[in-house]
Amino acid sequence: MIGKIIAGIIVLTALVAGGAMYYFQVYGFYDRVNASSPDAEIQITNLVTGTPEPMLIAGFEGIDSDSSPIRYRACFTTPMSNAMMTETFKTYASAEPLVAPDWFSCFDARALGADLEAGNATAYLSEENIHYGIDRVLAVYDDGRAYAWHQINTCGEHHFNGDPVPASCPPVPSVKD
Repeated sequence: MIGKIIAGIIVLTALVAGGAMYYFQVYGFYDRVNASSPDAEIQITNLVTGTPEPMLIAGFEGIDSDSSPIRYRACFTTPMSNAMMTETFKTYASAEPLVAPDWFSCFDARALGADLEAGNATAYLSEENIHYGIDRVLAVYDDGRAYAWHQINTCGEHHFNGDPVPASCPPVPSVKD
């Protein structure tokens, strides 16, 4: 009898821990980004100057998390045309949208990735190294729908794997105690 009680406690503990882990992974660490927050100010990198500049946007919806620099996702619209943007702003060749939680329904990474591959949307560099080794990437459709996410760049890939970073990368920031 005591064995059944102990087994029941173990199973109950595992269920509670699993439920808590699911909640924190999908809901607990994400916060909605307020439209008046600095994280809602979308920038796009100018092709000539190489510096980010403000982008015209409307209808911003976003999420982010302090637990990871790659949890940022945003949906918005822009009146800027893709034709003008491709001549003015830096495109992003290796864009791979990261999946958002199901409850953030405006961001569908799988459909967005397929549209980028098919040429139905164009990817742009918003800000390089918004956090060391992390770029903010934009995808814009011809109808003005636009999306943003954070993605690990080459420097970050090497750094986070513990490999030496390429010479073209900025210096790795020192860890502060």
